[in-house]
Amino acid sequence: MPYFDAASAAPLHPVARQALLAALDEGWADPARLHREGRRARLLLDAAREAAAEAVGCRPDELTFTSSGTRAVHSGISGALAGRRRVGRHLVVSAVEHSSVLHSAATHESGGGTFTEVPVDGTGAVGAQAYANALREDTALACLQSANHEVGTEQPVAEVAELCRAAGVPLLVDAAQSLGWGPVPAGWSLLTASAHKWGGPAGVGLLAVRKGVRFAAQGPTDERESGRAAGFEDIPAIVAAAASLRAVRAEAAAEAPRLRAMVDRIRARVPELVPDVEVVGDPVRRLPHLVTFSCLYVDGETLLHELDRSGFSVSSGSSCTSSTLTPSHVLRAMGVLSEGNVRVSLPAGTSEEDVDRFLEVLPPAVAGVREKLGAPAAIAPSPAAVPSLVVDALGRRCPVPVIELAKVIGEVPVGGTVTVLSDDEAARLDIPAWCAMREQEYVGEEPADRGSAYVVRRLS
Repeated sequence: MPYFDAASAAPLHPVARQALLAALDEGWADPARLHREGRRARLLLDAAREAAAEAVGCRPDELTFTSSGTRAVHSGISGALAGRRRVGRHLVVSAVEHSSVLHSAATHESGGGTFTEVPVDGTGAVGAQAYANALREDTALACLQSANHEVGTEQPVAEVAELCRAAGVPLLVDAAQSLGWGPVPAGWSLLTASAHKWGGPAGVGLLAVRKGVRFAAQGPTDERESGRAAGFEDIPAIVAAAASLRAVRAEAAAEAPRLRAMVDRIRARVPELVPDVEVVGDPVRRLPHLVTFSCLYVDGETLLHELDRSGFSVSSGSSCTSSTLTPSHVLRAMGVLSEGNVRVSLPAGTSEEDVDRFLEVLPPAVAGVREKLGAPAAIAPSPAAVPSLVVDALGRRCPVPVIELAKVIGEVPVGGTVTVLSDDEAARLDIPAWCAMREQEYVGEEPADRGSAYVVRRLS
């Protein structure tokens, strides 16, 4: 069964498995002890730190192993903000950061701090100048991912880092998605990553803090990991994480172009094979293994189940697949279609045959979901057109409000309007996206007794 969800968690790399098994026999003792077993464990931990630091591009004594990438982010942000509290309590983040960054920002705000979200363009990238405009005299820390977790768009880290340096603001880079493919551009002050993203074991994160960055670890601490990550180190997992990072980096020069070619093919073929599809993310400045697209008139959860039954494991940022029933903050910030969203992220070793098969099963899977939902194939003109219509889609979730809009748009004349009443958060993205795809005019959103009223004018 082809696994196409490496952006969530990459399969355990063979080198990681070998290193893990070997370290289970040698690295079980307490590395803080001076006896023979403790010294042996300390040697393994030190060697893993050196290998990981080399891949990150920092000194070994600047790198801390944490219990996860999320813990690394939380510790990095809280520690940097506390260390620079005299400067101010303002934090800058991009609108498409990983949820761990946004959760940290919300916690900071609840404690009396402030933060600014820098908007992104339709590809998911921040503008360097827009980021610079968000920096203030009281900005204590800035955060910017190296590449987006959901759509793969690479961010202008080097440009933003230079602007932050000029402003005297340290920059924390979340490199979880990109570190396995190559080093992060220079200029960052703090860096975080997560081993399970590159084929290492889960439960190992990296936090690098450059010398000279004011940092005050928050919460209870102990003598381990320079006081930045309390608790007994999982040495076998750390050894496996460092070994696999070195291995995937060595393989990246050959594997990245191979996967990029497959992703290019998916990006080109999906809109040809499936009508009404929007491929999202930057087509050029992106990770080599990841592509995201959204299918009009499709329930994302149902589509993922259909693909799973056909033997493909993928993920989604669609509101239909989330417990909150709201679109992902990334798709919302980009302003793109959210319904029927599919993220394909290819692990190392993916074959051309797997991609061929995916492109075979996707069109009937989408068609089957659309048929079940009663989606219209095209705008059907009505001989008895009325100037305007109101569609009550309150209480109905994506993609039903858009489907109901598509069904009735032909009942108004060119120039007429359809007002869709909806309390589904996804409608705020999906109705304007439908208008752009169908070349109709999105007039705007108006308040309603419940939810919102979305007004669409028929142009053709």
